[in-house]
Amino acid sequence: MLTERPGVFSGHPKEECGVFGVFGHPEAATLTHYALLTLQHRGQESAGIAVAGEREILHHKGMGLVGEVFGERVLKELSGRAAIGHVRYSTTGSSLAVNAQPLVFRHRLGALALGHNGNLVNAHLLRNRLEAEGSIFQTSLDTEVLAHLVARSKEPTLEKALTEALQQIQGGYAFVLLTERSLLGLRDPYGIRPLALGRLKGAYLLASESCAFDSLGGRFIREIEPGEMVVIDGAGIRSFQALPVAGRALCLFEFIYFARPDSLLNGLSVHSVRKELGRILAQEAPAAADLVIGVPDSSLSAAAGYAEELDLPYEIGLVKNRYVGRTFIQPNEKLRNLAVRLKLNALRKVVEGQRVVLVDDSIVRGTTSRHIIRLLRQAGAKKIHLRISSAPYRFPCYYGIDTSVISELIASQKSVEDIRAEVGADSLAYPSLEGMLRAAGGRERGYCLSCFTGTYHVPVPDGAGKLVLEEK
Repeated sequence: MLTERPGVFSGHPKEECGVFGVFGHPEAATLTHYALLTLQHRGQESAGIAVAGEREILHHKGMGLVGEVFGERVLKELSGRAAIGHVRYSTTGSSLAVNAQPLVFRHRLGALALGHNGNLVNAHLLRNRLEAEGSIFQTSLDTEVLAHLVARSKEPTLEKALTEALQQIQGGYAFVLLTERSLLGLRDPYGIRPLALGRLKGAYLLASESCAFDSLGGRFIREIEPGEMVVIDGAGIRSFQALPVAGRALCLFEFIYFARPDSLLNGLSVHSVRKELGRILAQEAPAAADLVIGVPDSSLSAAAGYAEELDLPYEIGLVKNRYVGRTFIQPNEKLRNLAVRLKLNALRKVVEGQRVVLVDDSIVRGTTSRHIIRLLRQAGAKKIHLRISSAPYRFPCYYGIDTSVISELIASQKSVEDIRAEVGADSLAYPSLEGMLRAAGGRERGYCLSCFTGTYHVPVPDGAGKLVLEEK
């Protein structure tokens, strides 16, 4: 079902996180630690690992990057052959230690740990009902709603209790769950948020992106299907359709920005899709220029495609400080501005006196674009033609991306020409929506385009907001 929601955006919770799970490895915690380092780009506020010990689920989590939260001593204490891990960027609930994941709780069926990527759009409605019925919440996470629904279920098995709970939640999500004896993974009925299955010798793996498998020396098996639940235990792996497939609507912005170029999504190489986006952008919006540069790192593939299509030199014109986090997912405007100033520097010897095509993946708020163009001007660029490899980002995402209220999305407020003037470019162009889809294998592969079109697969209830679960 698709619903239009023009003009009713109120800063609904949006989130981008990374999840990982392993079953059947003697050093599950260490393996999870390495995987989370690979997935660090998906969340930089907090990190956590839960391990199935002999008698209980052990866990450790904290604020900060993976390397700051976990040391050798902590990992040695997390002994077990199965684990899940999580890196978080918050938008449902505040950036607080209590909201770090995985969440661990005990109920009548045993101990359970949960890690979640995405957003449950009806979490506030479900929580109001559960609290009225006597539930006591410990966090302001939408994730905790699922835990309470499972705990209150009268179904005889965890799989059935989860299935019952899933029938009540709505949104875009991928969950990894851990019990004392099993690892579970599940995905929303549209497959909006990604989740993949892998193998490392005798162990099974789950991850938001396949690059986590590669970093461990494992291999990608397949993607978890929309609405599918996989259960991995001592008997092996089994799968069933927990919810009917509602359609296929993988978030297209995963290809454009979030995923690493060495990942596979929807059966496609992220790098190849980005490069094709650049080629199509060059076909639709060529520029008279001397060279092409990309904004590191997610725009480099598109910049290479743009340059190849027009037979222009492709150069490294910007150097990234890799010890500064991604500005788009910084939790507030002050931190985004500081990170932008610290993260990039222009190569004067490359751009001075040149007509430059600057390829970037998106303009969300405009902060980064303004700063980069200012850097290039100061380095002596003669002309700057800004080319964006995605269509204008006009609408908030309700299913798992950190975009702000509609008034802060520059493309929702200004024309292309106004944006060009605002960021200071000599020209500005975006690809067509159909061109974007063509680069990603065609509309028939199934994508969520809500942030470009304002058309939403899952209806979004009124009254939601980032801190709605705290405003009691």
